[in-house]
Amino acid sequence: MFYSVLQNMMSLQVWLGLFIGVVGGMVVGAMPGLSGGMAIALLLPFTYSMEPIAALVMLMAIYTSAMTGGSISAILLHTPGTPANAATAMEGYPLTKQGRGLEAIGMSMLASGFGGLASAIALLLIAPPLAQVSLMFSEPENFLIAVFGLTVIGSLAGDSILKGLLMGCVGVFLATIGQDAMTGTLRYTFGSDNLMNGIQMVPALIGLFTISQVLNNSEDYKHANKSLLEKTNTTLGTKMLPTLREMPRYLWGLIVSSIIGIGVGILPGAGGNIGSWIAYDQAKKHSKHKEEFGNGSLEGLCACECGNNAVTGGSMIPLMTLSIPGSPTAAIILGGLLIQGLVPGHRLFTAQADITYSILTGFALSNILMVFVGLAIAKYVVNVTRIPNSILMPVVVSLSLIGSYAINGNMFDVYTTIAFGFAGYFMGKFKLSSAALILGLILGGMAESGLLLSLVMAKGDVFGYYTGRPICLVLIALIVLSVAAPAISHMRAKKHSA
Repeated sequence: MFYSVLQNMMSLQVWLGLFIGVVGGMVVGAMPGLSGGMAIALLLPFTYSMEPIAALVMLMAIYTSAMTGGSISAILLHTPGTPANAATAMEGYPLTKQGRGLEAIGMSMLASGFGGLASAIALLLIAPPLAQVSLMFSEPENFLIAVFGLTVIGSLAGDSILKGLLMGCVGVFLATIGQDAMTGTLRYTFGSDNLMNGIQMVPALIGLFTISQVLNNSEDYKHANKSLLEKTNTTLGTKMLPTLREMPRYLWGLIVSSIIGIGVGILPGAGGNIGSWIAYDQAKKHSKHKEEFGNGSLEGLCACECGNNAVTGGSMIPLMTLSIPGSPTAAIILGGLLIQGLVPGHRLFTAQADITYSILTGFALSNILMVFVGLAIAKYVVNVTRIPNSILMPVVVSLSLIGSYAINGNMFDVYTTIAFGFAGYFMGKFKLSSAALILGLILGGMAESGLLLSLVMAKGDVFGYYTGRPICLVLIALIVLSVAAPAISHMRAKKHSA
């Protein structure tokens, strides 16, 4: 088996596909509104004429590299390249304003590679047993996972938990706009066909994080011809990676975030955005430097990027063993597998084991190559912060609106981006959390469908149905701990100060 995999990996086409996937994925991910899923869907027809291993290695390299590429624009421009990089923007952009942009990019690449490689190892070693666990998850578990995700809002609320919960509720309400998943009834559409499918997450995300930031920058019109570095009187810095003495501070967080990301990835429909937020929340709760979070924390940045990249390998586990894609992008990769005549299941790891393990080896290599490519281009990419705002901001707005339009080819998505941009701008004035709103929008649909379907499945005995499922009990305990921990911590701090 080992020699077979080694021989397969010596193919020039495999390495070409690996390189194209890594570089192409990072470029696409860095462009607001575009995602790895879109790039994979566009390249899928080209895989017909490729060798199975080369084709799948390229697609999986795009998947993991796009999330990493999205961190570049999130850190330098406060513009998340993909939804999974929204949390990264919260910590990365303040670091750039502090003159630590190069260090933030370097740590992002390192954390992304660590999370992706950890998920690749998990995929290689423990795919079949872990996939069996995902079969135990149904609608009640999906609902509780969404609720658990919403408990993260407490960490995003800043000084006022009440404001954070308010914006989280607004986000959940916005998620109910459109067609009811169970009855097909239209809700809050006001007769508009454009709202039948609800508010699209990516245009809303671009508006809240990008357009609002541009509006903030435009207030300082007197310094429009100055770059970010000139306005903040900082430099890009020379440090890129932590020293060996500093690494222990981040290592445990990277391990925990990888485990969280892999676990979230295994759950169908969860995705990198949820993995990123949960990893960020756990990093903040257990950090000894909580005051840095929200103001430029490398710990928070590492948790976000490690968590979202670890989701990539995790989502491949149920895909390759049970044909259940763990994310929308994984569903497209499923199409790539079927095109090559590779049917997920037991046979993939027995009769076609040499092909399968070659693909997984290529996926692991893509995460290593991704780190080196990212570090190689970091010194050049960070120079975007030297461009005057009068030039940079119009370019950012143009790319954002083009990205919003490119998702569905619909001008309504562009209007959504603009509307959420102004909303995010005024929310910032009143110190309301944009992150809490977007988290509510992400998890609202999942929570609603999970709750409604589980109520039907309970057949009237909701309490007995939930308490009779062991995983539900574990999730309920986690939710209680997640809610109680900040309150207990606050009480202890108050008692200590008294």
